[in-house]
Amino acid sequence: MISPGTLYVVATPIGNLADLSPRARETLAAVDAVCAEDTRHTRQLLAAFGLERPLVALHEHNEAEFAARLIARLRAGESLALVSDAGTPLVSDPGYRLVREARAAGLRVSPLPGACAAIAALSVAGVPSDRFCFEGFLPAKSSARRERLQQLARETRTLVFYESSHRIEESLADMAVVFGGAREAVLARELSKLFETVLGDTLGELTAKVAADENQRKGEFVLIVRGCEDDAAARLAEGQRLYAKLGEYLKPSQAAKLAAELSGAPRKALYGGEAGQD
Repeated sequence: MISPGTLYVVATPIGNLADLSPRARETLAAVDAVCAEDTRHTRQLLAAFGLERPLVALHEHNEAEFAARLIARLRAGESLALVSDAGTPLVSDPGYRLVREARAAGLRVSPLPGACAAIAALSVAGVPSDRFCFEGFLPAKSSARRERLQQLARETRTLVFYESSHRIEESLADMAVVFGGAREAVLARELSKLFETVLGDTLGELTAKVAADENQRKGEFVLIVRGCEDDAAARLAEGQRLYAKLGEYLKPSQAAKLAAELSGAPRKALYGGEAGQD
């Protein structure tokens, strides 16, 4: 039953079309319009189920501008569905501005749960899943990517990342450097699709496997990395991150002293053999 003036946030399949729930299908068939990240993609999805609804393009480049217009339509009594290209909307996809403004306007926002690549990968990874941290996509440039990874090096929760085919090899290599090649990880590729693979190993071994197999560099990826278990290693990783950042503004000895105080890492491990080289 569709309620007037309601925004339905609808999860769609991440690969296998059979994963679209009956309720999602009924909702998409009945709303006044569907707000889609890519209308071409969503039109194909609807056509696969024999559905045809008016589509509104809503993506990161126009969401701020279009949200007010969509709120006006909801206030006028229309019902709208929000979908992303695949999976659950707002999980590393646009839509939060519309949801936020709808809620602020006192309008009903109703979720229709379904597929989510991050949760699907976590469910088969076999790593601790009681506490995890979703990081989405890492920066495209290696320097920025490594800086972000340094910030996460001492994180004790399981880490969940999305990655694209043209960066998966480089991202794995950077993780092996920053987190250490022995850190446990799971690479889930093309989940729910024909060539689905789930590889579990150390970051060092996964990096080598992906580099050696072109097929493992194709498709869409979720990368699960076990959190830091060694408290001393976590303190050292944080100390190294702070030392690198503070070193941009302070002398090496001063940067090492302050980084050690803030992180609890041994000062000598940060400063090493640089003593007397201020």
